[in-house]
Amino acid sequence: MVEHRPVRDFVAHLILIVGVIAVAFPLWVTFVASTRTFEEIVSVPMPLTVGSHLQDNYEQVLTAGSERGSKAPVGRMLVNSLIMALSIALGKIFISILSAFAIVYFRFPLRNFFFWMIFVTLMLPIEVRIIPTFKVASDLGLLDSYAGLILPAIASATATFLFRQFFLTIPDELAEAARIDGAGPMRFFFDVVLPLSKTHIAALFVILFIYGWNQYLWPLLITAQESMYTVVIGIKRMIAGGDASNEWQLIMATAMLALLPPAAVVMLMQKWFVKGLVETEK
Repeated sequence: MVEHRPVRDFVAHLILIVGVIAVAFPLWVTFVASTRTFEEIVSVPMPLTVGSHLQDNYEQVLTAGSERGSKAPVGRMLVNSLIMALSIALGKIFISILSAFAIVYFRFPLRNFFFWMIFVTLMLPIEVRIIPTFKVASDLGLLDSYAGLILPAIASATATFLFRQFFLTIPDELAEAARIDGAGPMRFFFDVVLPLSKTHIAALFVILFIYGWNQYLWPLLITAQESMYTVVIGIKRMIAGGDASNEWQLIMATAMLALLPPAAVVMLMQKWFVKGLVETEK
């Protein structure tokens, strides 16, 4: 039986409320700024109520970009970011789950060696390999293309490791039963392993989608045309110089739009995300 302690409950709720305010207040300020004019934003103090230019500001960034910074429509940037994030997440999961399946269920020479070679890549920060990666992408003609944005980031040692650890927890009796029934390796993969992995796939999808959406350094190097900018790069390009030369109302509107897709993914897949982190289906 849980003992009711009013003081402890009050302190716990107070901490939660303070935490929510600390997170929500900057978002509210950003949203308010996206609904006002430049003059209202730079005034001291800036009003904290919703302004009258919400529709105008959002329509302008979605269709025409900014006048002083990047002129690329943010709608196009959002599409680029969405294609990149979805492709990276799905590609990483597809390659990683097949790699982990091969490492766990197939017997071939140097199997553990290849796994640890994959795992060792976690120790190499992206800055170490970004120059040779850029050189390879340039030689292959992948600059300013979706392939250039996606392919270099599509392998994932982390996802391979997590899938391997999960597959090791699947009882060997399932594989033996499938073998007795005459099921081949891929039949066993699609009928047994894949259904058991669905919550882990969902959890990894959320993590990898946000990872792909927030990519900054690689898209900054690989793209030069405004039509290929992602929304994260677009925000940086819209900041042209000092405070007085930036259209902060449009920058804030772009920032709010950039928050929506990852927030929607987290909210829509919250149940699966939590199950994939805390449960093991067998």
